[in-house]
Amino acid sequence: MHALIELKKAGFSYGGGDIFRDVDLHLTKGSFHFLTGPSGSGKTTLMKMCYQALMPTTGTIKVFGKDVRAMDRDDVAIVRRRIGVVHQDCQFLDHLSVAENILLPSQVSGGDVNQDLGNLNQLLKWVSLTDHMNALPPQLSGGERQRAALARAVILSPEVIIADEPTGNLDWEMAQRLLNLLIELNKMGKTVLMATHDMNLIRASRQLVSARVLRIQGKQVHLAGADL
Repeated sequence: MHALIELKKAGFSYGGGDIFRDVDLHLTKGSFHFLTGPSGSGKTTLMKMCYQALMPTTGTIKVFGKDVRAMDRDDVAIVRRRIGVVHQDCQFLDHLSVAENILLPSQVSGGDVNQDLGNLNQLLKWVSLTDHMNALPPQLSGGERQRAALARAVILSPEVIIADEPTGNLDWEMAQRLLNLLIELNKMGKTVLMATHDMNLIRASRQLVSARVLRIQGKQVHLAGADL
């Protein structure tokens, strides 16, 4: 199957040292991938390479069939509508309401705000934040902030969702709830790449989704076995 994001012998160096080298990775349509590895192993760096926040220093990365080095500004803008990102720190503009923060990607991208407004109420209901739509971000709990971050990431109906340790600061119940939302997106045909250090969460997902587990080890990415 054609890969939406494809890394071939990709590497990234910083400060004279390799963070990654010779990484081969294919994210096909409708696939679900967990990305694991110890803190500092480079999970965030690898994800940034997938959504063009960082360019590889060696090898090639193709996103939706096009080499990232050959993309102009318009190409990058289109790609960023097709990839939704949930950042580890899920930063918001604290003077804007939850609803306004969720709609920000639509305004920044110059998309059809009216259409995205139509999606907003459905999204708020989906992440159980309808009652908090007019709240300010500091008034939200950690779990509510992460669900708002997920809604913001998918407001533009992206084909790929990249989530960088979205459950890292959540209790078990909230972590499962957020994972279930990502699994729902996957069942709708979205490609999901989720970084996590929580092996229990990965094990709990196995009855719900067919997922590959990628482990960062020795500056490379390996497919983990079934013995997690």
